[in-house]
Amino acid sequence: MSATISASARLSSFRIEAMDCPTEQTLIQNKLGKLAGVQQLQFNLINRVLGVTHDLPSTAPIIEAIKSLGMQAEPIEQGADAEPAAPAVKKHWWPLALSGVGALAAEVIHFTDSAPSWVIALVALVSILSGGLGTYKKGWIALKNLNLNINALMSIAVTGAVLIGQWPEAAMVMFLFTVAELIEARSLDRARNAIGGLMQMTPEQVTVQLPDGTWVEREAKSIELGALVRVRPGERIGLDGEVVSGSSTIDQAPITGESLPIEKTVGDKVFAGTINQAGSLEYKVTAAANNSTLARIIHAVEQAQGARAPTQRFVDKFSTIYTPVVFVFALAVAVIPPLFMGAAWFDWIYRALVLLVVACPCALVISTPVTIVSGLAAAARKGILVKGGVYLEGGYKLDYLALDKTGTITHGKPVQTDFLPLDPLAENTAPALAASLAGRSDHPVSLAIANAAVDKNLALHAVDNFQALAGRGVSGEINGELYHLGNHRLVEELGLCSPALEEKLFALEKQGKTVVLLLDRSGPLALFAVADTVKDTSREAIAQLHELGVKTLMLTGDNPHTAQAIAAQVGIDQARGDLLPTDKLQAIEALYAQGHRVGMVGDGINDAPALARAEIGFAMAAAGTDTAIETADVALMDDDLRKIPAFIRLSRQTSNILVQNIALALVIKAIFLGVTFAGLATMWMAVFADMGVSLLVVFNGLRLLRK
Repeated sequence: MSATISASARLSSFRIEAMDCPTEQTLIQNKLGKLAGVQQLQFNLINRVLGVTHDLPSTAPIIEAIKSLGMQAEPIEQGADAEPAAPAVKKHWWPLALSGVGALAAEVIHFTDSAPSWVIALVALVSILSGGLGTYKKGWIALKNLNLNINALMSIAVTGAVLIGQWPEAAMVMFLFTVAELIEARSLDRARNAIGGLMQMTPEQVTVQLPDGTWVEREAKSIELGALVRVRPGERIGLDGEVVSGSSTIDQAPITGESLPIEKTVGDKVFAGTINQAGSLEYKVTAAANNSTLARIIHAVEQAQGARAPTQRFVDKFSTIYTPVVFVFALAVAVIPPLFMGAAWFDWIYRALVLLVVACPCALVISTPVTIVSGLAAAARKGILVKGGVYLEGGYKLDYLALDKTGTITHGKPVQTDFLPLDPLAENTAPALAASLAGRSDHPVSLAIANAAVDKNLALHAVDNFQALAGRGVSGEINGELYHLGNHRLVEELGLCSPALEEKLFALEKQGKTVVLLLDRSGPLALFAVADTVKDTSREAIAQLHELGVKTLMLTGDNPHTAQAIAAQVGIDQARGDLLPTDKLQAIEALYAQGHRVGMVGDGINDAPALARAEIGFAMAAAGTDTAIETADVALMDDDLRKIPAFIRLSRQTSNILVQNIALALVIKAIFLGVTFAGLATMWMAVFADMGVSLLVVFNGLRLLRK
């Protein structure tokens, strides 16, 4: 495949029902990777969807290539991959039952020696063909494409057993393998359904108002933006929207993971999939069904499972080398002892066949994606949107967490607490002037000053040539006069500071208040103090981080005194104030230089450089925010900081399970290899060992889904 994507390339998506696990993914990857015009492949094993970026005139060559692998590729419309995969066609149970009865009968007849050998062979053959035709078909396709996957190795092993006359054992091996594959597929479905089931939380029908004012039931996916929708008590909300009438409490756990219902009234956002508990609401639709917050969460998780984690990449590379080496080694075991050591051909060929079965890397290959998908789904249930397995697996390495203050540690909704005129002539005019400038900014401190003016019914002025000064404040012209509204840093830069002014500033800042000043060309006119309140959850979150061995550093644009006061309230290790966005970035760089693994938590544009540089960037309160969901490494769907220690604990659990699975698979295989060389192992025992380990690692990975 091409390393770069051409300008003429387009993305085509296909649903492939037979694409259940990495075995099929590897086959498709190898086949399409050699197809001219194909530039990139995106695998979504959860929904069995393949995305192909190509510049082919039609998708026919892609469909034909997949068909040659024994799979059907069904083209799907753009955006349809967000929908859950259709349930697999139910297979008949009787072929497997016949295979089991035949395998058991062959073993009993052979053991009791109650019938001729041709009867045993016939019964065994019926068992193999009824239960193993699918395996043989997949194995033959894999061999044709020079891919030694589990189906190829099992087909070789069973055929070898038949050729040396081990009919009962060949039948039992094929039956046990088919049963194990069935159990494994059902286990994988559980991980798949953990995410696919999220989409089923949204109702298919909603009650919408028609232009003539009547209310009717309509499909949610047919509702247009701006439509008015009604939701009754006890109903699930079908679409994202903004409340225009009524008030109620909403259970937002499916989106944010919050344990308690949230009060909603006019102007508040509501999300598809959440539950209206108390009153009736009417809301205006703000997002289409396929672009709701829940749909974007599901899409992000699906994309995340396609981005392979480090352990998964290692296992994939290891298996591509390991499997051919094992095959060559088994061939040597079958040939060398009889040719050069005078050993019996039958015994060593049999041992080689056992070796092929037990050495298959299936347990290794399947354990990592199941564990990662389970971890991603578990995080989503908690209201933590992880954008890739690399972040889920890497979270346990964090030993330092940098945090923004406003909106992260505090509520981000400060109120004006003090007003001190510095020029007697400005005592009456300063509040309106400051509020006029503040009203043009969306910074929480500015909003507090603007809201205070609204409460006092002050008349505001028109502002010309407005400018936002990053990390300092704002400026603008009112009635032809230039005014500044900003922090201590801005006053210093304008050369308008004095010892007397600094004394007033420090007195308020030591109380944990943020101080901004209104200035004209001649000097400061008034100062305004604003205070923010600390979230109760912040104190608990910092304590939990410390219990996990993670140190904390607060980075804020507010003054150092306010930073220290807030840090002391919540127990943060270090605090730094008066920081510009570049200063926050340098603080992260400094921690890296000291050898730390750093995460960064923020909710504003000014945090973007630091969030991007950190090993993992955490975006706060991402529910309903397109940008945060799209760009953050980890998006916390509400503003609860306790989700970060929960994420780190989940990351540690995921990492531990990955290590356990790899160790379990390798140790059991090593033990069984020794048993095989000693001549004590049989083929059906090898199947139990191989598939037993596969099921163990799958079930171990699924533990992450437990509530």
